[in-house]
Amino acid sequence: MLKKIMTVDDSSTVRKVLNEVLSGAGYQVVEASDGEEAVNKLEQTNIDLLVTDLNMPNMNGVELIKRVRQQPGKRFMPIIMLTSESQKEMKTAGKKAGASGWVTKPFRPEQLLSVIQMVCPA
Repeated sequence: MLKKIMTVDDSSTVRKVLNEVLSGAGYQVVEASDGEEAVNKLEQTNIDLLVTDLNMPNMNGVELIKRVRQQPGKRFMPIIMLTSESQKEMKTAGKKAGASGWVTKPFRPEQLLSVIQMVCPA
């Protein structure tokens, strides 16, 4: 059974690249353009892993992680932050909210896939 990954990023270009990389690696992909859309879709769809940007309108990645961690059955779901932020304070905030991993943009596809395999083995 294919693992289902939700990608959350306000950039349609980044979502398109993520979709190509992840579907090419055999994952099923669900997209959301911000945290609010992601929360709504998560209520209707079961996913195995979440990849989210940090800086987005309406609800940023840290707030999204906090909301996801409060949902039934999602407390331990793997969540990867994929962001251009590399400051230690931001990584600490993401980890404190419940991020399982952190990948900095620009990213190499093999780097992202490696982190996904680490936090959500097939």
